[in-house]
Amino acid sequence: MAMEALRIGVLNLMHDKEATRRRFTRVLEQPGLPVKLTFFYPVTHYTGRPVPEAVAKIARPLDLELAAQMDGFIITGAPIENLPFDQVEYFAEVCDLIDVLNRARVFQLYVCWGAMVAANYLYGVEKHRLAKKYFGVFENQVVAPDPLLVGLEPNFLAPHARYAELNEGELAPEMVVTARSSEGYLLAARATAYQSFLFAHLEYGQNALLEEYQREVAAHPTRHYQKPVHYFKDEGRMQGPEFRWRATQQRYFANWLNLVATKRLLGVCKVS
Repeated sequence: MAMEALRIGVLNLMHDKEATRRRFTRVLEQPGLPVKLTFFYPVTHYTGRPVPEAVAKIARPLDLELAAQMDGFIITGAPIENLPFDQVEYFAEVCDLIDVLNRARVFQLYVCWGAMVAANYLYGVEKHRLAKKYFGVFENQVVAPDPLLVGLEPNFLAPHARYAELNEGELAPEMVVTARSSEGYLLAARATAYQSFLFAHLEYGQNALLEEYQREVAAHPTRHYQKPVHYFKDEGRMQGPEFRWRATQQRYFANWLNLVATKRLLGVCKVS
């Protein structure tokens, strides 16, 4: 008997919403494990103005009742790390979603800013602005057991792209760092068996870091922006982006989906 498709929700908070949708679709639709993806946008982000047609075509307004019925849920990053959480217009809506996911024991994956806001709301952890953007492809090491990191190579590669970092000294005992980059920046953490925090952008494809840099420069041409490092074949000319984290990406998301599927099969959250 074929397994019913896993129901995965994604709250898409990124600026490049169509590209983000494609990225998560690519990494979550894996052979042999049927998945039904539902993409959402935060309703309060569009208070007092129409939802752009391009957004309405690829996502639906966040529905908390529907979110509670999902097997797994992802809150993406957002390019707003420098804003205080309470100045983000959809902060309360995201917190309501986190509450619903926890009450329903839906498997949660919080990515980059999504990981920061969840850590802040759930465990009171603040973030601080970095002196410069942590941007590029870096080696990382597993520092504590984590089922999402099983099967990764030593010094596995991952793309990081952020302007802020959690204050690790404030982490609650429940929240355990499970991987860091070689420079000491956070890559992954766990709390409960169904809460995972990913600070890198493992959903990114080969050209995503370059596209992020180009998008920032196009938005503010007179500003200086950090270039992604350890990424191009020709660093000086910024040519030949290399997809060196592909194996990490495939293993990480396969591990997460397998955890979600295990919970579905067990009927209760017994994964630890």
